[in-house]
Amino acid sequence: MAWGGCEGDRMNFLSVCSGIEAASAAWHPLGWKACAFSEIEKFPSAVLSHHYPDTPNYGDMTNYKDWPDATFDVLVGGTPCQSFSIAGLRQGLADPRANLMLVYLGLLDRFRPEWMVWENVPGVLSSNGGRDFGTFLGGLGQLGYGFAYRVLDAQYFGLAQRRKRVFVVGYLGDWRRAAAVLFEPESLSGHPAPRREAGKGVAPTLSARTKSGGGLGTDFDCDGGLVAHTLRGEGFSAGEDGTGRGTPLVPICFSAKDHGADAMTDLSPTLRAGGHNSSHANAGVMPAITQGWRVRRLTPRECERLQGFPDDYTAIPYRGKPAADGPRYKALGNSMAVPVMRWIGERMEALT
Repeated sequence: MAWGGCEGDRMNFLSVCSGIEAASAAWHPLGWKACAFSEIEKFPSAVLSHHYPDTPNYGDMTNYKDWPDATFDVLVGGTPCQSFSIAGLRQGLADPRANLMLVYLGLLDRFRPEWMVWENVPGVLSSNGGRDFGTFLGGLGQLGYGFAYRVLDAQYFGLAQRRKRVFVVGYLGDWRRAAAVLFEPESLSGHPAPRREAGKGVAPTLSARTKSGGGLGTDFDCDGGLVAHTLRGEGFSAGEDGTGRGTPLVPICFSAKDHGADAMTDLSPTLRAGGHNSSHANAGVMPAITQGWRVRRLTPRECERLQGFPDDYTAIPYRGKPAADGPRYKALGNSMAVPVMRWIGERMEALT
């Protein structure tokens, strides 16, 4: 195995639990380069190979002790969050997937990058009474990393999606630099900046077509705008902080007078990874939007836009034919929001 490119004038990073690489989509425009990825799922790995053919994918991150030595600036990753989700089983560190959080600490210990960025669902803050998250932060401290954490919502970064995630930024030997990435100087000195009005700077309403076909049409008109819930196999749920155990996104157009303030926002709740299936038997669980009494499913391209990826980023050749919608929906629901990652990267670079 060989690293893809850990030398250069700009920042370099190792991405673990890479998915379809929100970090690369966010940071490549800054001139940063990924040294390597670590992803085991087949479709996301195919997306990585398609877009970044010269960057090695090391696969299972638990094998990191066998990886070659390297020097890079940032370790980034969002380890699996199902066990921390309020919508999940809340097994915390008892779940083997959650233990990848500890493997992440092992990677920091092995490679000692200057910066680290870690992402998870808000449920991690309360998992096991906060002790699971405390274990992670305690591990960072023992390794010499100063850190800060904050819940960031994608709707304030130009996306038409409510997507709250916990971000931890760490800097080797200095918590002040980590805090300066996530917080403004006013708040660090005990004088928090005035909170901006909710909804400022949010992307316009998702556009819709009433006819079949991909792409976006004109903005649809439905009184209060776009509202979304989630649909499960076992029933209806409007929770927002889970990871989508078989839970696709189902935006629905409602009247504000009937459904209150939520219907007045042009936002989608959290895009989820789900058990999407394009067969007719499962068509009822596909992402869909309604306009009046007409229904169409949300396109993968629209989901890419909800996460801030370029159009058709996941429309790759897969297994000898164009990628089906199901794997694209799942990969997008599992990913990070690109504009949030770009904001973090820009602030890290300004301090380097």
